[in-house]
Amino acid sequence: MSIDCSLTVVGSINADITATTFRLPAAGETVGGGRLSRSPGGKGANQAAAAARLGARTRMIGAVGPDSDGRAMLEALRSAGVDTDDIAEATAETGTALIMVDAHGENQIAVCEGANAEVSLDGIEFRADEAVLTQLEISLDLIVELANHVPGFLAVNAAPALQLPAEVVDRADLIIVNEYEYSQLPQLQNAKLLAVTYGAEGSALLQRGEQIAFAEAVPANPVSTVGAGDAYCAALTIGLTSGLEPERALRAANAVGAAAVEVASAQLEFDRFETYLPTLD
Repeated sequence: MSIDCSLTVVGSINADITATTFRLPAAGETVGGGRLSRSPGGKGANQAAAAARLGARTRMIGAVGPDSDGRAMLEALRSAGVDTDDIAEATAETGTALIMVDAHGENQIAVCEGANAEVSLDGIEFRADEAVLTQLEISLDLIVELANHVPGFLAVNAAPALQLPAEVVDRADLIIVNEYEYSQLPQLQNAKLLAVTYGAEGSALLQRGEQIAFAEAVPANPVSTVGAGDAYCAALTIGLTSGLEPERALRAANAVGAAAVEVASAQLEFDRFETYLPTLD
């Protein structure tokens, strides 16, 4: 099949500073022998870059600072094929994520929001035929505003795990969480459509708390899990809004997520979405 998806991502844009070490330090511990890298990131930007590379017509709504990191983040999004016309220049510095990754791809992340605190919907219009995908690295007030103003399909990646206003849970056409986030947010049991990822165990779709589809994980050799969940969110939103039946959409999203964990960058190159579609049984 050929996808036909217009997707707007509203969310965070960060400069990622990553230290890769053999293992993650415990509290108060120093672990040496690390390797340092800088790369574009932020859950919103990661999802937008993945969606564009998968073939969706993608625009990003967010904010960067008046600094070299901001210019670099914009260039990275443009090179991925994302429309950046609605990314504002904030007064604060560009958001930054400090990341530690171990030899098995597990990570710890501290985020400094910076310009992400200034993301605004002023002057922004949404069409009924475009999907909107957002996450929780921007203000909850902005998420509520999206719930009240987006006329079409609204997907919310409830990460990091924060209690969502009831009106957002009721409005969202799709909410996406990982297993830990699901355990922290019991309110999501009443969501109209909920995707839960279980890492190496696969992912499931639940409708009002009842599982309607499940797909096994695709085997992978993890290098870093940073950005894998974001790629999964983009792929699942594309699949469902393109008319795929639930299990096939899950299987494609799992394949995209598996491809993402095998690369260190949070914004990697992807093939077209069709490449990850499972064959029809």
